[in-house]
Amino acid sequence: MQSMGAFGAYLRDFILTQFTDFGLAAPLLKALATEGYTTPTPIQAQAIPGVMAGRDLQGIAQTGTGKTAAFALPILHRLAADKRQPERKGARVLVLSPTRELATQIAESFRTYGRHMGVTVAVIFGGVKYGAQHKAMANGVDVLVATPGRLLDHLQEKTITLRGVEIFVLDEADQMLDLGFVLPIRKIVAHIPKVRQNLFFSATMPTEIGKLASELLHDPLRVSVAPQATTVEKVNQRVLFVEQSRKRALLSELFDDPTFKRVIVFTRTKRGADRVARGLEQVGVDAASIHGDKSQGQRERALADFKAGKVRALVATDIAARGIDIDAVSHVVQYELPNVPESYVHRIGRTARAGADGSAVAFCSDDERTLLRDIQKVTRQTIPSFDRRNDKQLGAATAALPEPQGVKPDRADTRGPGGHRGGHQPKRNRNHAGGGNGGGHRHEGAPARSGGGDKPAQRPAFKGPQRGGGGGNAAPPRSGVWSNR
Repeated sequence: MQSMGAFGAYLRDFILTQFTDFGLAAPLLKALATEGYTTPTPIQAQAIPGVMAGRDLQGIAQTGTGKTAAFALPILHRLAADKRQPERKGARVLVLSPTRELATQIAESFRTYGRHMGVTVAVIFGGVKYGAQHKAMANGVDVLVATPGRLLDHLQEKTITLRGVEIFVLDEADQMLDLGFVLPIRKIVAHIPKVRQNLFFSATMPTEIGKLASELLHDPLRVSVAPQATTVEKVNQRVLFVEQSRKRALLSELFDDPTFKRVIVFTRTKRGADRVARGLEQVGVDAASIHGDKSQGQRERALADFKAGKVRALVATDIAARGIDIDAVSHVVQYELPNVPESYVHRIGRTARAGADGSAVAFCSDDERTLLRDIQKVTRQTIPSFDRRNDKQLGAATAALPEPQGVKPDRADTRGPGGHRGGHQPKRNRNHAGGGNGGGHRHEGAPARSGGGDKPAQRPAFKGPQRGGGGGNAAPPRSGVWSNR
């Protein structure tokens, strides 16, 4: 095995530009060719050789950078080179994921890349019955992808064993912290052999996550493809200052713009997500909500409808949306700012995926100014702002509409995978417009000045950023395995 210094020099002196340069097993190259992938993303180019060589890895990368393929491909290569039958009820590879949706997508990635290898994959998460999971694990699998809560349940019932785990992957570690999963992770690690390869991925590195990484990793290769807590460069960001009572009207106005084709709207709470979705439906915008109180079937249907273009807006809480990996999301709207500044980074990472451009709009009421300042401090940037307060024209189209009925009071979406609670508590259409390949976004009424939370520009119209190029539904170029995180 090469030393860290020699390996670093290797990466500097020889930049791998094609997947065929890595020496991956032939079945993997065949699967990549079938998918049309030829060029690795930066994190893939930096991570794959080291993981293939058996190194522990600490990866810092934003969502949408191709993280899943950065660990799935070299793991599958190692399995192909050392084929053996997994232990009954056990697995050779364990991947921990914070959410059901992300766990499902990771498992599908392993199946896609390992389609010519006969690799066996199981996914374990809460919200569904245990029977099918017992059956899937009965003879053991090569790769087990799981959420911490449900996996602990299986370990306690002795329906899963981790004695044979050779490679351990912890994905989205900072989100694990937000959900209160650090202690469950430590309990799970106690069941895994001490001699193993560890791969650790996080978009940010809070102090507690850094401590966890130091406990798990041995002489790791460190890979970072973006500065800590920075936001996706291709996302055009705007803050709109607005009264809390008129956010609904402003959201309705945004959907008058036909460039808002496929939009994710974020709220802090489950009930808030339902309320916003119903409000959009009332003004003719097809919408669906997704949050921790939805069944797995409801969540999957909402995502499928959003991907298929049957709904124009998907209203989501942070926990439910963490695993959403959908190309061609034109806009992210933060109806309410998050209490955790890092969540802002993850939210806007839902757009500008696969190398495409995207736009993010954040609403900020007076009681959210502190949250905005925290976000700008963490992201080390001043987000351009527009003042829509005291706008007499705002809400004219929706003033006569009643508030959606039958919605219970708000409560935070703090339910994690498997029904376990954790994480931070809060401090407190128009016809469907989509399709086509029409021209770029436009931004009219540019402000005389832009700045931070205390110096908003005055009352521009907001009709999207100035960008040329194709429409929001155009397929991005498939350079690198972008769509698999």
